[in-house]
Amino acid sequence: MTVVPAAPAISLEKVRDTAPALVEHYERARISLDKHGLTGHRAAVYLVLDHSGSMRDYYKDGSVQAFADRVLGLSAHLDDDGRVPVVFFSTDVDAVTDISLDDHRGRIDRVVAGLGHMGRTSYHLAMDTVIDHYLDSGSTDPALVVFQTDGGPTDKPAAERYLCKAAELPLFWQFVGFGNTRSTQFDFLRKLDELPVPARRAVDNAGFFHAGADPRAVPDAEFYDRLVSVFPHWLTAARARGIVR
Repeated sequence: MTVVPAAPAISLEKVRDTAPALVEHYERARISLDKHGLTGHRAAVYLVLDHSGSMRDYYKDGSVQAFADRVLGLSAHLDDDGRVPVVFFSTDVDAVTDISLDDHRGRIDRVVAGLGHMGRTSYHLAMDTVIDHYLDSGSTDPALVVFQTDGGPTDKPAAERYLCKAAELPLFWQFVGFGNTRSTQFDFLRKLDELPVPARRAVDNAGFFHAGADPRAVPDAEFYDRLVSVFPHWLTAARARGIVR
């Protein structure tokens, strides 16, 4: 008997109609999801964006908008509302908004234009905001949290604490680094990725990949493969622990 894969949350036709500029991202995301056994899966998708001072050039040159568009293209396969909640953070949480298929062009620039000082990097405040948003949503689907940053957190113990606490929730944190691949700024994220299970957290609920100094130069094929490659392993472990239904 032939098994027909479940349809994506949002059809290619709808993406063509509402966000034609994202069709290539959507199609490439589909290939990566198929490759990693995620075809037909449903998940909420969150985007967390570093709004610290060192990120200024990445906002100016369009790298952050391009990154958000890619995440939105992936989300269309996993979530049917056509929107991705977005948390901008620096010293504090600077904004909680969304990016959508029907209003994605220039969305990042419009939000950032209304924000104030670009501060430092308080991971734990952004993480707390995502956790609260997810719990308040009443969703029972797992969530993929794409967390972008160009440096380590100002409060490492707090960030580690929140990650371990969140391991009991159906949230997977995929950290993505922007910047020099030789920088030691991301040593902490590599450490988070290796925190022991079950001594420190119920399951391995985080991944990390470094997108380099020019993240737009990372081909879609590589970008999506690296973005979703660890997620199915977490799903299996989280289901075994009863964290994901």
